[in-house]
Amino acid sequence: MEDGFIAATDREPEVALHFSKRYISLKGEAYPEDAAAFWGPIINALKNYLTLDAHAGLTLDIELLYFNSSSAKALMNILNAMDEAAQQGGDFCINWYCQEEDETMQEFGEEFSESLQYATFKIETLTI
Repeated sequence: MEDGFIAATDREPEVALHFSKRYISLKGEAYPEDAAAFWGPIINALKNYLTLDAHAGLTLDIELLYFNSSSAKALMNILNAMDEAAQQGGDFCINWYCQEEDETMQEFGEEFSESLQYATFKIETLTI
């Protein structure tokens, strides 16, 4: 599985796919004009990795300052794929980072975590 990197723009987050290190990172703001075109390849790469090496596990760091509803759906697809793989025995961890005073992002993290049964989900508060 090839690693990849997408630089952040004013509407799209930085995405670091380090499958060789079993690590993915999402940082920034996520409200792409065409959510399917942006998130589709990322979700497909994750699903391909999970098909080939699901038992190896994966860590996902999410540090988003804002995301729109289309990106929320894509994030849920990513988290569900990881949760399903964790059910098969892999070690999957999601680290949700939010600013100390950003209650909205903390609440989103809590809502996402409630939908997962097998993957580890941690909410970490960042101080400015």
